[in-house]
Amino acid sequence: MDNKKFQGYVILLFCTVLFGLVPKNAKAQDEQKTDTISFRSPVTHRMEVDFRPEYIIPFNSFLQGMNDENKSLKSSLSAHLRYSFQYKKGSLLERVYGHDTYQGIGIAHYVFDDKKELGNPTAVYVFQGSQIAKLTHSLSLNYEWNFGLSFGWNPYDPEKNSNNTIIGSNTNAYIFAGIYLCQRISREFDLVAGYSFTHFSNGNTRLPNAGLNTTGLRLGIVYNISKPDSKPVRMELAPQFYRHWNYDLLLFGAWKRTGVDVGGDKYLSPDSYGVYGFNFTSLYNFSYRFKAGVSLDGLQDEAAGAYAKDYISPLGHEKPEGPPEFSKLPYRNRLALGLSGRIEYVMPFFTIDVGMGANVLAGCSNLRTFYQILALKMNVTHNTFLHIGYCLKNFHNPNHLMLGFGIHLHNKRAILK
Repeated sequence: MDNKKFQGYVILLFCTVLFGLVPKNAKAQDEQKTDTISFRSPVTHRMEVDFRPEYIIPFNSFLQGMNDENKSLKSSLSAHLRYSFQYKKGSLLERVYGHDTYQGIGIAHYVFDDKKELGNPTAVYVFQGSQIAKLTHSLSLNYEWNFGLSFGWNPYDPEKNSNNTIIGSNTNAYIFAGIYLCQRISREFDLVAGYSFTHFSNGNTRLPNAGLNTTGLRLGIVYNISKPDSKPVRMELAPQFYRHWNYDLLLFGAWKRTGVDVGGDKYLSPDSYGVYGFNFTSLYNFSYRFKAGVSLDGLQDEAAGAYAKDYISPLGHEKPEGPPEFSKLPYRNRLALGLSGRIEYVMPFFTIDVGMGANVLAGCSNLRTFYQILALKMNVTHNTFLHIGYCLKNFHNPNHLMLGFGIHLHNKRAILK
Protein backbone atom coordinates (compact mmCIF):
# COMPACT_ATOMS: atom_id res chain seq x y z
CA MET A 1 0.00 0.00 0.00
CA ASP A 2 1.44 3.41 -0.93
CA ASN A 3 2.21 6.28 1.45
CA LYS A 4 -0.75 8.45 0.41
CA LYS A 5 -3.24 5.72 1.31
CA PHE A 6 -1.52 5.10 4.62
CA GLN A 7 -1.46 8.83 5.42
CA GLY A 8 -5.16 8.98 4.59
CA TYR A 9 -5.81 6.22 7.15
CA VAL A 10 -3.78 8.11 9.76
CA ILE A 11 -5.78 11.29 9.16
CA LEU A 12 -9.07 9.34 9.27
CA LEU A 13 -8.05 7.71 12.56
CA PHE A 14 -7.08 11.07 14.04
CA CYS A 15 -10.35 12.69 12.95
CA THR A 16 -12.23 9.84 14.65
CA VAL A 17 -10.39 10.72 17.86
CA LEU A 18 -11.28 14.41 17.44
CA PHE A 19 -15.00 13.83 16.93
CA GLY A 20 -15.06 11.31 19.75
CA LEU A 21 -14.20 14.12 22.18
CA VAL A 22 -17.38 16.12 21.57
CA PRO A 23 -19.42 15.82 24.79
CA LYS A 24 -22.94 14.44 24.52
CA ASN A 25 -25.83 15.04 26.90
CA ALA A 26 -25.88 12.27 29.44
CA LYS A 27 -29.20 10.48 29.75
CA ALA A 28 -30.42 8.78 32.88
CA GLN A 29 -29.78 5.04 32.80
CA ASP A 30 -31.41 2.19 34.68
CA GLU A 31 -29.58 2.30 38.01
CA GLN A 32 -30.33 -1.36 38.60
CA LYS A 33 -27.74 -2.41 35.99
CA THR A 34 -24.73 -3.78 37.82
CA ASP A 35 -22.11 -2.45 35.37
CA THR A 36 -23.41 1.10 35.05
CA ILE A 37 -23.23 3.97 37.54
CA SER A 38 -25.77 6.54 36.31
CA PHE A 39 -25.39 10.29 36.86
CA ARG A 40 -26.11 13.40 34.81
CA SER A 41 -22.69 15.03 34.44
CA PRO A 42 -22.93 18.75 33.63
CA VAL A 43 -19.85 20.18 31.93
CA THR A 44 -18.11 23.54 31.83
CA HIS A 45 -17.17 24.67 28.32
CA ARG A 46 -13.98 26.69 27.85
CA MET A 47 -12.11 28.61 25.14
CA GLU A 48 -8.40 29.37 25.40
CA VAL A 49 -5.70 31.31 23.57
CA ASP A 50 -2.05 30.25 24.12
CA PHE A 51 1.30 31.64 23.01
CA ARG A 52 4.37 29.41 23.25
CA PRO A 53 7.84 30.94 22.70
CA GLU A 54 10.27 28.00 22.68
CA TYR A 55 13.95 27.19 22.26
CA ILE A 56 14.96 24.69 19.56
CA ILE A 57 17.26 22.00 20.96
CA PRO A 58 20.25 22.06 18.49
CA PHE A 59 21.19 18.37 18.31
CA ASN A 60 21.70 18.40 14.51
CA SER A 61 24.24 20.15 12.22
CA PHE A 62 21.38 21.70 10.21
CA LEU A 63 20.10 23.41 13.37
CA GLN A 64 23.63 24.37 14.41
CA GLY A 65 24.29 26.44 11.27
CA MET A 66 24.65 24.18 8.21
CA ASN A 67 21.70 25.81 6.43
CA ASP A 68 20.98 28.55 3.90
CA GLU A 69 20.93 31.17 6.67
CA ASN A 70 24.40 30.10 7.89
CA LYS A 71 23.25 30.56 11.48
CA SER A 72 21.99 28.41 14.31
CA LEU A 73 18.21 28.02 14.44
CA LYS A 74 17.27 28.70 18.04
CA SER A 75 13.67 29.81 18.40
CA SER A 76 10.08 29.02 17.51
CA LEU A 77 6.82 30.78 18.29
CA SER A 78 3.33 29.34 18.13
CA ALA A 79 -0.21 30.61 18.68
CA HIS A 80 -2.97 28.20 19.78
CA LEU A 81 -6.76 28.41 19.73
CA ARG A 82 -8.40 25.68 21.85
CA TYR A 83 -11.80 24.40 22.97
CA SER A 84 -12.15 22.15 26.01
CA PHE A 85 -14.69 20.96 28.55
CA GLN A 86 -14.51 19.64 32.11
CA TYR A 87 -16.95 18.01 34.48
CA LYS A 88 -18.25 20.33 37.17
CA LYS A 89 -17.24 19.97 40.78
CA GLY A 90 -19.35 17.40 42.58
CA SER A 91 -20.10 15.26 39.53
CA LEU A 92 -19.20 11.58 39.62
CA LEU A 93 -16.48 11.74 36.96
CA GLU A 94 -14.91 14.76 38.68
CA ARG A 95 -14.72 12.88 41.98
CA VAL A 96 -13.25 9.75 40.38
CA TYR A 97 -10.66 11.37 38.11
CA GLY A 98 -9.82 14.51 40.04
CA HIS A 99 -10.73 18.17 40.09
CA ASP A 100 -10.11 20.31 37.01
CA THR A 101 -9.62 17.38 34.62
CA TYR A 102 -10.35 18.68 31.12
CA GLN A 103 -10.02 17.56 27.49
CA GLY A 104 -10.48 19.22 24.14
CA ILE A 105 -9.39 20.07 20.61
CA GLY A 106 -6.81 22.65 19.51
CA ILE A 107 -5.26 24.21 16.42
CA ALA A 108 -1.87 25.95 16.30
CA HIS A 109 0.40 27.78 13.86
CA TYR A 110 4.19 27.59 14.24
CA VAL A 111 6.79 30.09 13.04
CA PHE A 112 10.50 29.13 12.80
CA ASP A 113 13.61 31.19 12.05
CA ASP A 114 14.11 29.44 8.69
CA LYS A 115 10.76 29.34 6.87
CA LYS A 116 12.35 28.46 3.52
CA GLU A 117 13.92 25.19 4.68
CA LEU A 118 11.62 24.22 7.58
CA GLY A 119 8.30 25.83 6.72
CA ASN A 120 5.70 27.29 9.10
CA PRO A 121 3.48 24.28 9.92
CA THR A 122 -0.03 24.15 11.33
CA ALA A 123 -0.92 21.55 13.99
CA VAL A 124 -4.30 20.05 14.89
CA TYR A 125 -4.45 18.08 18.11
CA VAL A 126 -6.39 16.64 21.03
CA PHE A 127 -5.31 17.45 24.57
CA GLN A 128 -6.00 16.58 28.18
CA GLY A 129 -4.85 17.95 31.50
CA SER A 130 -5.57 17.88 35.21
CA GLN A 131 -4.56 19.30 38.56
CA ILE A 132 -1.39 18.08 40.30
CA ALA A 133 -1.75 20.17 43.46
CA LYS A 134 -3.87 22.97 44.87
CA LEU A 135 -1.45 25.68 46.03
CA THR A 136 -3.92 28.33 47.22
CA HIS A 137 -7.66 28.93 46.93
CA SER A 138 -7.21 30.34 43.39
CA LEU A 139 -3.81 28.94 42.29
CA SER A 140 -3.05 25.37 41.19
CA LEU A 141 -0.22 23.36 39.61
CA ASN A 142 -1.42 21.37 36.57
CA TYR A 143 -0.10 19.09 33.83
CA GLU A 144 -1.16 18.72 30.19
CA TRP A 145 -0.36 16.63 27.11
CA ASN A 146 -1.17 17.28 23.43
CA PHE A 147 -1.14 14.76 20.59
CA GLY A 148 -1.91 15.42 16.94
CA LEU A 149 -0.70 16.02 13.39
CA SER A 150 1.23 18.94 11.91
CA PHE A 151 0.98 19.95 8.26
CA GLY A 152 2.89 22.32 5.97
CA TRP A 153 6.53 21.40 6.56
CA ASN A 154 9.21 21.88 3.90
CA PRO A 155 10.77 18.39 3.99
CA TYR A 156 14.18 17.17 2.91
CA ASP A 157 14.77 17.06 -0.84
CA PRO A 158 18.16 15.96 -2.24
CA GLU A 159 18.04 18.71 -4.89
CA LYS A 160 15.85 21.53 -3.54
CA ASN A 161 16.21 21.25 0.24
CA SER A 162 19.27 19.11 0.96
CA ASN A 163 20.33 20.93 4.15
CA ASN A 164 17.19 19.93 6.04
CA THR A 165 18.24 16.53 7.35
CA ILE A 166 15.77 16.47 10.28
CA ILE A 167 12.31 16.55 8.63
CA GLY A 168 11.55 14.07 5.84
CA SER A 169 7.80 14.51 5.27
CA ASN A 170 5.14 17.18 4.79
CA THR A 171 3.03 15.70 7.61
CA ASN A 172 4.48 14.92 11.03
CA ALA A 173 3.23 13.86 14.44
CA TYR A 174 2.95 16.58 17.07
CA ILE A 175 3.56 15.67 20.74
CA PHE A 176 3.55 18.11 23.66
CA ALA A 177 3.89 17.75 27.43
CA GLY A 178 4.07 20.42 30.08
CA ILE A 179 3.38 21.62 33.58
CA TYR A 180 1.93 25.03 34.40
CA LEU A 181 0.38 27.29 37.01
CA CYS A 182 -3.30 28.20 36.69
CA GLN A 183 -4.47 31.38 38.41
CA ARG A 184 -8.22 32.01 38.70
CA ILE A 185 -8.73 35.78 38.33
CA SER A 186 -12.55 35.76 38.11
CA ARG A 187 -15.46 33.35 37.59
CA GLU A 188 -14.94 33.71 33.83
CA PHE A 189 -11.15 33.97 33.36
CA ASP A 190 -8.02 31.98 34.25
CA LEU A 191 -4.39 32.81 33.48
CA VAL A 192 -1.92 30.00 32.73
CA ALA A 193 1.89 30.08 32.63
CA GLY A 194 4.30 27.16 32.56
CA TYR A 195 7.09 25.11 31.02
CA SER A 196 6.71 22.81 28.00
CA PHE A 197 8.44 20.29 25.73
CA THR A 198 7.38 19.66 22.10
CA HIS A 199 8.42 16.97 19.62
CA PHE A 200 7.79 16.72 15.85
CA SER A 201 8.57 13.57 13.81
CA ASN A 202 6.97 11.16 11.34
CA GLY A 203 7.52 7.84 13.11
CA ASN A 204 10.06 6.63 10.52
CA THR A 205 7.43 6.63 7.75
CA ARG A 206 9.85 8.69 5.67
CA LEU A 207 13.56 9.43 5.95
CA PRO A 208 15.33 11.43 7.23
CA ASN A 209 13.49 11.41 10.54
CA ALA A 210 15.75 13.03 13.13
CA GLY A 211 12.77 15.14 14.24
CA LEU A 212 12.59 18.56 15.85
CA ASN A 213 12.48 19.18 19.62
CA THR A 214 11.68 22.44 21.36
CA THR A 215 11.34 23.54 24.97
CA GLY A 216 10.16 26.78 26.50
CA LEU A 217 7.26 28.76 27.92
CA ARG A 218 3.51 28.48 27.68
CA LEU A 219 1.40 31.59 28.33
CA GLY A 220 -2.38 31.71 27.94
CA ILE A 221 -5.77 32.92 29.03
CA VAL A 222 -8.86 30.71 29.52
CA TYR A 223 -12.45 31.93 29.17
CA ASN A 224 -15.06 29.79 30.93
CA ILE A 225 -18.06 29.97 28.58
CA SER A 226 -20.41 28.27 31.03
CA LYS A 227 -19.55 29.73 34.41
CA PRO A 228 -18.76 27.42 37.32
CA ASP A 229 -21.67 27.09 39.74
CA SER A 230 -21.46 29.31 42.79
CA LYS A 231 -24.27 27.38 44.50
CA PRO A 232 -23.55 24.26 46.55
CA VAL A 233 -23.89 21.05 44.53
CA ARG A 234 -24.92 17.55 45.56
CA MET A 235 -21.72 15.53 46.01
CA GLU A 236 -21.91 12.10 44.41
CA LEU A 237 -19.89 9.43 46.20
CA ALA A 238 -17.49 7.59 43.91
CA PRO A 239 -18.42 3.90 43.68
CA GLN A 240 -16.07 1.45 45.33
CA PHE A 241 -13.44 0.12 42.92
CA TYR A 242 -12.87 -3.63 42.87
CA ARG A 243 -9.36 -4.62 41.85
CA HIS A 244 -9.24 -7.15 39.05
CA TRP A 245 -7.34 -8.41 36.00
CA ASN A 246 -8.32 -7.56 32.45
CA TYR A 247 -6.76 -8.43 29.10
CA ASP A 248 -6.24 -6.18 26.08
CA LEU A 249 -5.84 -7.62 22.59
CA LEU A 250 -4.44 -5.14 20.05
CA LEU A 251 -3.90 -5.60 16.30
CA PHE A 252 -1.79 -2.88 14.66
CA GLY A 253 -0.11 -1.94 11.40
CA ALA A 254 2.05 0.82 9.99
CA TRP A 255 4.71 1.52 7.40
CA LYS A 256 8.34 2.62 7.59
CA ARG A 257 11.39 3.49 5.52
CA THR A 258 14.89 2.16 6.03
CA GLY A 259 18.41 2.53 4.67
CA VAL A 260 21.59 0.50 4.14
CA ASP A 261 25.30 1.28 4.30
CA VAL A 262 27.24 0.25 1.19
CA GLY A 263 30.93 1.04 1.00
CA GLY A 264 30.57 3.90 3.45
CA ASP A 265 27.61 5.43 1.58
CA LYS A 266 24.09 5.56 3.01
CA TYR A 267 21.23 4.66 0.66
CA LEU A 268 17.56 5.17 1.53
CA SER A 269 14.95 2.65 0.45
CA PRO A 270 12.83 3.95 -2.47
CA ASP A 271 9.69 2.27 -1.11
CA SER A 272 7.99 1.82 2.24
CA TYR A 273 7.90 -1.45 4.15
CA GLY A 274 4.91 -2.79 6.07
CA VAL A 275 4.98 -3.41 9.82
CA TYR A 276 2.27 -5.58 11.40
CA GLY A 277 1.80 -7.04 14.84
CA PHE A 278 -0.24 -7.80 17.92
CA ASN A 279 -0.05 -7.15 21.67
CA PHE A 280 -1.79 -9.36 24.22
CA THR A 281 -1.53 -7.51 27.53
CA SER A 282 -2.48 -8.80 30.97
CA LEU A 283 -3.23 -5.81 33.24
CA TYR A 284 -4.00 -5.62 36.94
CA ASN A 285 -6.43 -2.75 37.68
CA PHE A 286 -5.22 -1.14 40.91
CA SER A 287 -7.70 1.77 40.76
CA TYR A 288 -9.81 3.77 38.33
CA ARG A 289 -6.65 5.60 37.22
CA PHE A 290 -3.84 3.03 37.31
CA LYS A 291 -3.10 -0.34 35.66
CA ALA A 292 0.11 -2.36 35.32
CA GLY A 293 1.05 -5.70 33.81
CA VAL A 294 2.95 -7.60 31.12
CA SER A 295 2.45 -7.96 27.38
CA LEU A 296 3.24 -10.57 24.74
CA ASP A 297 4.27 -8.61 21.63
CA GLY A 298 4.33 -10.16 18.15
CA LEU A 299 5.87 -8.36 15.16
CA GLN A 300 6.37 -8.84 11.42
CA ASP A 301 8.73 -6.15 10.08
CA GLU A 302 9.32 -6.23 6.33
CA ALA A 303 12.26 -3.80 6.69
CA ALA A 304 14.15 -6.05 9.12
CA GLY A 305 17.47 -7.04 7.58
CA ALA A 306 16.75 -5.34 4.24
CA TYR A 307 19.90 -5.33 2.11
CA ALA A 308 21.27 -4.08 -1.21
CA LYS A 309 21.45 -7.25 -3.29
CA ASP A 310 23.04 -5.66 -6.35
CA TYR A 311 26.00 -4.41 -4.31
CA ILE A 312 27.13 -7.82 -3.13
CA SER A 313 29.80 -8.45 -5.79
CA PRO A 314 32.74 -10.87 -6.02
CA LEU A 315 36.09 -9.51 -4.81
CA GLY A 316 37.82 -7.47 -7.52
CA HIS A 317 34.64 -6.52 -9.39
CA GLU A 318 33.60 -2.89 -9.64
CA LYS A 319 30.68 -1.64 -7.57
CA PRO A 320 27.59 -1.21 -9.76
CA GLU A 321 26.64 2.34 -10.67
CA GLY A 322 23.45 4.03 -9.43
CA PRO A 323 21.35 3.33 -6.36
CA PRO A 324 21.14 -0.27 -5.15
CA GLU A 325 18.14 -2.54 -5.45
CA PHE A 326 16.73 -3.33 -2.01
CA SER A 327 15.78 -6.91 -1.16
CA LYS A 328 13.85 -8.45 1.74
CA LEU A 329 14.75 -11.36 3.95
CA PRO A 330 12.51 -14.46 3.87
CA TYR A 331 9.26 -14.14 5.83
CA ARG A 332 10.39 -16.25 8.80
CA ASN A 333 13.43 -13.98 9.28
CA ARG A 334 11.19 -10.92 9.65
CA LEU A 335 9.28 -12.26 12.68
CA ALA A 336 9.86 -11.45 16.34
CA LEU A 337 8.19 -12.19 19.67
CA GLY A 338 8.83 -10.04 22.72
CA LEU A 339 7.84 -9.53 26.34
CA SER A 340 7.30 -6.08 27.84
CA GLY A 341 6.24 -4.51 31.10
CA ARG A 342 3.33 -2.06 30.84
CA ILE A 343 2.02 0.83 32.94
CA GLU A 344 -1.26 2.58 32.05
CA TYR A 345 -2.65 5.89 33.31
CA VAL A 346 -6.42 6.02 32.79
CA MET A 347 -8.45 9.23 32.42
CA PRO A 348 -11.83 10.08 30.84
CA PHE A 349 -11.76 9.14 27.13
CA PHE A 350 -7.99 8.46 27.04
CA THR A 351 -5.44 6.03 28.45
CA ILE A 352 -1.68 6.61 28.26
CA ASP A 353 0.26 3.36 27.82
CA VAL A 354 4.02 3.15 28.52
CA GLY A 355 5.96 -0.04 27.89
CA MET A 356 9.51 -1.40 27.90
CA GLY A 357 10.61 -4.81 26.69
CA ALA A 358 12.86 -7.01 24.56
CA ASN A 359 12.38 -9.52 21.78
CA VAL A 360 13.07 -13.02 23.14
CA LEU A 361 12.64 -14.67 19.72
CA ALA A 362 13.92 -12.95 16.57
CA GLY A 363 14.34 -14.02 12.97
CA CYS A 364 17.39 -11.82 12.36
CA SER A 365 19.89 -9.73 14.33
CA ASN A 366 18.07 -6.45 13.54
CA LEU A 367 15.08 -7.69 15.55
CA ARG A 368 17.07 -8.61 18.68
CA THR A 369 16.28 -5.27 20.25
CA PHE A 370 15.42 -3.55 23.51
CA TYR A 371 12.32 -1.51 22.70
CA GLN A 372 10.12 1.14 24.29
CA ILE A 373 6.47 1.96 23.55
CA LEU A 374 4.51 5.15 24.14
CA ALA A 375 0.86 4.95 23.10
CA LEU A 376 -2.49 6.67 23.41
CA LYS A 377 -5.69 4.62 23.65
CA MET A 378 -9.14 6.11 23.09
CA ASN A 379 -12.22 4.15 24.11
CA VAL A 380 -14.77 3.70 21.30
CA THR A 381 -17.12 1.59 23.44
CA HIS A 382 -16.76 0.10 26.91
CA ASN A 383 -14.85 -2.87 25.46
CA THR A 384 -13.15 -1.49 22.31
CA PHE A 385 -10.50 1.17 21.70
CA LEU A 386 -8.41 2.91 19.05
CA HIS A 387 -4.63 2.84 19.47
CA ILE A 388 -1.99 5.32 18.26
CA GLY A 389 1.52 4.41 19.40
CA TYR A 390 5.21 4.87 18.71
CA CYS A 391 7.95 2.28 19.19
CA LEU A 392 11.59 3.23 19.85
CA LYS A 393 14.78 1.18 20.06
CA ASN A 394 17.27 1.84 22.86
CA PHE A 395 15.35 4.97 23.93
CA HIS A 396 16.46 7.12 20.96
CA ASN A 397 16.33 5.23 17.65
CA PRO A 398 12.96 5.62 15.83
CA ASN A 399 11.43 2.26 14.95
CA HIS A 400 7.78 2.33 13.78
CA LEU A 401 4.26 3.57 14.40
CA MET A 402 1.54 1.38 15.92
CA LEU A 403 -1.88 2.25 14.46
CA GLY A 404 -4.55 -0.19 15.47
CA PHE A 405 -7.77 -1.38 17.05
CA GLY A 406 -8.13 -3.27 20.31
CA ILE A 407 -10.54 -5.15 22.55
CA HIS A 408 -10.79 -5.13 26.37
CA LEU A 409 -11.44 -8.67 27.61
CA HIS A 410 -12.81 -9.45 31.10
CA ASN A 411 -13.41 -5.72 31.60
CA LYS A 412 -15.13 -5.30 34.99
CA ARG A 413 -14.85 -1.52 35.22
CA ALA A 414 -18.11 0.29 35.98
CA ILE A 415 -19.39 2.61 33.23
CA LEU A 416 -19.23 6.07 34.75
CA LYS A 417 -21.70 8.62 33.35
